[in-house]
Amino acid sequence: MIVILSTGHISGAHLNPSLTIAFAALRHFPWAHVPGYIAAQVSASICASFALKGVFHPFMSGGVTVPSVSTGQAFALEFLITFNLLFVVTAVATDTRAVGELAGIAVGATVMLNILVAGPSSGGSMNPVRTLGPAVAAGNYKAVWIYLLAPTLGALAGAGIYTLVKLNGEEEEAPRQVRSFRR
Repeated sequence: MIVILSTGHISGAHLNPSLTIAFAALRHFPWAHVPGYIAAQVSASICASFALKGVFHPFMSGGVTVPSVSTGQAFALEFLITFNLLFVVTAVATDTRAVGELAGIAVGATVMLNILVAGPSSGGSMNPVRTLGPAVAAGNYKAVWIYLLAPTLGALAGAGIYTLVKLNGEEEEAPRQVRSFRR
């Protein structure tokens, strides 16, 4: 939440390549910037993971994310929680009716709830580089494909569904009618 609030106005707070890809696919972000953003995201994750490993070694081997459930269950959880996250992110970042100042709080709360739900089972990653950096630092690539693919598919689906269900154009600008019910 703090990073989103402090960097959102600079870079859009693109901390997640799944978000970057989903926003580019839905024309909320230019494809030309995607490779640079993903390179920055991957390199930052790897550097941060090696720093954590160096500071906490031997008690922590880099913050590796591995599922404690079956691969199918972990894939489904990561897909669903990332769907949830990108539905919220797309709502607060692309819909002019949303209160932009609250975007960081909404996204932070969604991340927290997703981690509470899926953390014990899949690790609650929602972000390919959240898993890739620690995997590189620890040399542990067990089930890493789940965390590269499921969040990206979940992000595309979540952002896509919000884009489909939000009111657009003429409907968006129409004043809301309030009905009163009298007896």
